[in-house]
Amino acid sequence: MATWTPDALSSEALSLKGECWRLVEAQHRVSTLKLVDTLAEQALIEDLLEEVKPPVPPECQALHYLLATPFRYGAPYPNGSRFRRAGHTRGVYYASEDVETAVAELAFHRLLFFAESPETPWPENAAEFTAFSVAYATARALDLTRPPLSADHTAWTHPIDYTPCQALADEARAGRIEAVRYQSVRDPGSRANVALLTCIAFATKEPVARQSWRIRLGAAGVQALCEFPELECEFPPTAFAADPRIVALQWER
Repeated sequence: MATWTPDALSSEALSLKGECWRLVEAQHRVSTLKLVDTLAEQALIEDLLEEVKPPVPPECQALHYLLATPFRYGAPYPNGSRFRRAGHTRGVYYASEDVETAVAELAFHRLLFFAESPETPWPENAAEFTAFSVAYATARALDLTRPPLSADHTAWTHPIDYTPCQALADEARAGRIEAVRYQSVRDPGSRANVALLTCIAFATKEPVARQSWRIRLGAAGVQALCEFPELECEFPPTAFAADPRIVALQWER
């Protein structure tokens, strides 16, 4: 694997723009509503919760909270992710170029939870999620799917070892890189993800579009449905076979 310096990565920077998708649990806006009688009381609770959360960096404060949340790094990041080390590290906004890829990413992490909690029964009903897209644009991006960076494809797409990607992110930040485009390891179609290393890469302050998804987990795998527009995804138990943790999952419960 090549060793990439900040200057070398800076020389590979290119322009990148588009829309990217994430999913969140559908109750992200109404979870506190059951605790109050009025919307004014709910707003007060949300304000109180906001005061005790880690601070939002100044450059992110004008953003919708769904965009700004990944960049709250006043508290230690509990576990490392592909482009972010554990500990007191700077935030990363992970998203996918296609909503189906975002569904696959979420399905994988839901399955990983059950793989690591073998005594936990499958949920009886499908869970509801909100998919939302946001526009981004930057002249300082890396594309790991194109030469010369694609020469290290195996390192960038390892299912468990994130060390090479984390090291790349460190050097990329030092080289003033703002975004990284890379192949999704979880999408069976191998479509692309985008990791925004800074919130200044957002081209809008609010989500651009929203969709409602229902996702069911069970012995037959994962089934995901969107009502409008009509979309569906299905992931059999073999869909995430590249990750030994999912292969070992107890599908029959």
